[in-house]
Amino acid sequence: MRRICVVVTARPTYSRIRTALLAVQAHPALELELVVAGSALLERYGRAVDVIEADGLQVTSRVSMVLEGEDPTAMAKTTGLGILELATVFENLRPDAVVTVADRYETMATAVAASYQNIPLVHVQGGEVSGSIDEKVRHAVTKLADLHLVATEGSAERVRRMGEDPAAVLVTGCPSIDLAAEVRDRSALDFDPQERYGGVGTDLRLDDGYVVVLQHPVTTEHGEARQQITEALEAVAACGLPALWFWPNVDAGSDGTSNGIRSFREQHEHLPIRFFKNMAPTDFLRLLVNSRALLGNSSVGIRECSFLGVPTVNVGGRQRDRERGPNVLDVGYGRDEVAAGLTRQVEHGPYPGTDLYGDGKAGERIADALAVAPLGIDKRITY
Repeated sequence: MRRICVVVTARPTYSRIRTALLAVQAHPALELELVVAGSALLERYGRAVDVIEADGLQVTSRVSMVLEGEDPTAMAKTTGLGILELATVFENLRPDAVVTVADRYETMATAVAASYQNIPLVHVQGGEVSGSIDEKVRHAVTKLADLHLVATEGSAERVRRMGEDPAAVLVTGCPSIDLAAEVRDRSALDFDPQERYGGVGTDLRLDDGYVVVLQHPVTTEHGEARQQITEALEAVAACGLPALWFWPNVDAGSDGTSNGIRSFREQHEHLPIRFFKNMAPTDFLRLLVNSRALLGNSSVGIRECSFLGVPTVNVGGRQRDRERGPNVLDVGYGRDEVAAGLTRQVEHGPYPGTDLYGDGKAGERIADALAVAPLGIDKRITY
C-alpha cells in the first residue's frame, strides 16, 4: 500500500484537491497522510482546517508557518520556514510520495522539502499560465516534480515542452470541477449563508438577485492593493445589487485589501454588502451558481464558473494568461470600468458551461494514478 502525503496550505488549495483527498482515502491501494499548514490553520482566513475535518478527513499533522507582514519579505520568509517545518514532517512520516497543489509560495516550500529528501513529488495543476509570480512558482515546482497531474491538454503540452517525460504527464482535469459537477446537479440555494456562516455587514435579502465578490491582492502590485479594492467596492456600491464579499488570501498586499474593506465598511455601513471569511467549498459554489455574477480576480471565475456558466468579471491581470471560457469578461481596476463590466455580465445572464478544466471525475483519476503510476519509489534513499 502506498502512503500518500498531501499538503493543504490555504483555503483555495482545499477546494482544488478535496475530491482527490476523499478518493485517496477510499482507495484500497492507498493510505492518506494529510498535512494542513499555513493560512488553512488561521482564524482570520477562515480556518479551512475546520471544513476539512467536517468533511470526514483526518489531519495527520499541522504546520504553523505563516509570518506576519503580508508583504513580499513575509512571503519569502514563510517559504523558508515552511521548508524547515515540512522537512521535519516528511522525515517523521516517511511517505511514499508527497502531493503539492498549484502555485502558491507554500507549494514551493512543499516541493523543496520533499525533493531534497528524495521523496517522489506529485504536482497537481502544473503547466498553467497566469502571468504573475504564481506562474514562476508553478513552473519551478514542475521541474522538481516526478509526476504531473494536470487539468487541461494545453497544460500538459506546456509541461512536456519544459522537458518532462511525457509518460509522467497525465491529464486528469481539475478536482474543483468535481465539486462544480455535484453542485450543477443539485444547484438550489437550500441554505441561508448569513444564518450558516454569520459574516459582518448588512442583513441581505437575496431573493431578487445578488453578486459574489472575491478579489485578492496581486503580489507584484501589493502596494496598490488598497486602491484596487476601493475601486471594486465603489463599483459594487454603484451596481445596487446585494453583494456577498469574501475576505482575501494571505498574499502580499492582503493588509491593504483588508484595511480598504474595513475603512469602506465603516463609511458605508448601510450598503447591501456582507463580508465572509470562508465557506465549505460546495456551499460557496452553490452561492456562485445562483448568483447574477462573480466579480474579482480569483481563478474560481476561470475554472468552476466556466463549467457552471456563471458570468464573471475578471479584474486586473492576476489571471491574465489562463485558458478561459466565454463566461469571462476582463476589465481594468477603475471603478467605472468595473461597474460597466458588472452591469454587462448581470444583464447577460448565465453562459453555456464548458468542460475546459474537467468533466467531474478528476479526483478518481488522481487517486488511480497515485496507486499505479511509476514514482521512482524504489530509487529513493532508505531512511
